Amino acid sequence: MRFKTNLKVTPNLIDLTPLVDVIFLMLIFFIVTSDILPLKSLNIENPTLEADSMPLTTQLLVVMDAQNVIYVGSKKEILDFATLESHLRQEIAKLKAKHPTTIPTVVLSVDRKVEYGLFLQLFAIVQECAPRMRLVYRSSLDL
Repeated sequence: MRFKTNLKVTPNLIDLTPLVDVIFLMLIFFIVTSDILPLKSLNIENPTLEADSMPLTTQLLVVMDAQNVIYVGSKKEILDFATLESHLRQEIAKLKAKHPTTIPTVVLSVDRKVEYGLFLQLFAIVQECAPRMRLVYRSSLDL
């Protein structure tokens, strides 16, 4: 059975179906990603600082990087194991003089690539000099 149509093929006819599909997809995307409700403010409670909390200025930073170089203090003075103990004692005495009511803390930051023997040697020196110590491990990739 054959059906006969009277429609003629014209090259000027543009098919709008793909365009409508894309417009509906964009409409759905913008509806889903837009904020329907206005932003609400968050009530954030700020923590209270204790009166006897230790200020950051009473912390002395000792860093040993992956190349086994030792840096001390905020100025990052480079030291070796021979002069480290005397220099640490001087810096701790300065911190005690500035803040007589607080106990200074030595923050020991060691790279994960440092050999265990060198780490123990550094740890022993800092432990002899400092009344308090905090240990931080970091990777050279964290820099």
